[in-house]
Amino acid sequence: MDDNTRHGDQPDDPSAVLASILRRRRMHRNFETTAVDPQLLDDVLDLARRAPSAGHTQATEFVVLRTPEATARYWDTTLPSQRREGFRWQGLMRAPVLVLVCTRPSGYLERYSEPDKAKTERGAGTSNWPVPYWWFDAGAAAENLLLLATAHGLGACLFGPFDHEDKLRENFSINADRRIAAVVALGYPLPDEEGRSVTRGWRSATDVIRYIDR
Repeated sequence: MDDNTRHGDQPDDPSAVLASILRRRRMHRNFETTAVDPQLLDDVLDLARRAPSAGHTQATEFVVLRTPEATARYWDTTLPSQRREGFRWQGLMRAPVLVLVCTRPSGYLERYSEPDKAKTERGAGTSNWPVPYWWFDAGAAAENLLLLATAHGLGACLFGPFDHEDKLRENFSINADRRIAAVVALGYPLPDEEGRSVTRGWRSATDVIRYIDR
């Protein structure tokens, strides 16, 4: 199948459709200002939340900035005006939707203190989690969002809040017990250049897949 197959021109075989979406998914950094249809946005977010969740804790949440005023507040917080002229991805700031993918670590402590999970002792504190699954689960929901965007002909770009997490929580009234795992820009894509990192290419399957048969 041609990796450039567009939504609406895909085969009926579900496995082939999924393969096409996975191959076509990429980071878009140039967007139209056209608003995303509210019903489409609702549907995409509703499906994206149906991601794996340790203990079915479901502590991943989306804070959705979907107006020019709200997205402008995000960029005012994370990219002050004196730095904008030299910012490489000017079209990223036109994205009509920014989704802050948040997680609540304390939710996992509560869930794993319940009778069916208490024997794991994971509810005693975050240090009892060798792998902090709140990050893993938030990442799974973010990947769902990226794939669903591709499936519906939207562009998407995943990036981090980096050093601005505290200020973003304050500016958007996000509770202090929430962590912002990632931000996903959504919108209708315009042509753009690929990021420099794409030149690294994909590692071969033989490099990353190890089979053990006995």
